[in-house]
Order: sequence, then structure tokens, then C-alpha cells
Amino acid sequence: MPAKNNYEKGRIGEKIAVKYLESREIEIIALNYRTLFGEIDIIAKDKEYIVFIEVKFRRNIEYGYPREAVGKNKQKNIIKTAYNFISENNIQNMDFRFDVIEICYDTVNYIENAFWDWN
Repeated sequence: MPAKNNYEKGRIGEKIAVKYLESREIEIIALNYRTLFGEIDIIAKDKEYIVFIEVKFRRNIEYGYPREAVGKNKQKNIIKTAYNFISENNIQNMDFRFDVIEICYDTVNYIENAFWDWN
């Protein structure tokens, strides 16, 4: 049954993404972490990295690839939210990265280091 709204589509995409990450032995730490700055869909641990993951799900590419929806403003909000998570959880001596999982049709494309903090 097709998703009825963007929230529902987002949750479907996140479920697919979680299964994909777990199949790669990436440990899920948190889902839908929210602050005043925004939300991070998935926070995970991949070996020595804390990974902040944005999930984008589309049924087709009529309006572009899902990854194209993660523009500069979205990236800045994710970065601010990630710093809040790092501070709130007193994370030290760990590298982190920002990844995007795009899901389109039946294909999952995992983009590691999709963007970074420019400061």
C-alpha cells in the first residue's frame, strides 16, 4: 500500500535504511534525534565513527534524485544537530561523518561522507 503523506514515506524509508545498515553491521544508536536546529534520521556507529545519516526516499526520479534534497541549509541544520548530540552525550575521541542514504525504486544507495562541516 503506498504511503499517504511525507511523514509516512519518511518512516518507510527509515525502516529500509535501518535494515540496510544492520546488514552492514552498522550499530544503530538513535532514530529521529531532534533539537531546535532540526532532526537527524539515524545516528549510528560504524567502527571508529559516529555517523549522522539523512535518509531520502522517493518512488521515482521525476523531481530529481533523493540525495539532491539535502541542500546546504539542510546540511547546516544536520551539522548543528550533530554537535548538540555530541555535546549532550559527552562523546570524545571519536571521529564522525555525515552520510546520506537515498532510496529510489528498489535501490538503496549509501553515500558515505556525503558532506562535512565547512566552518
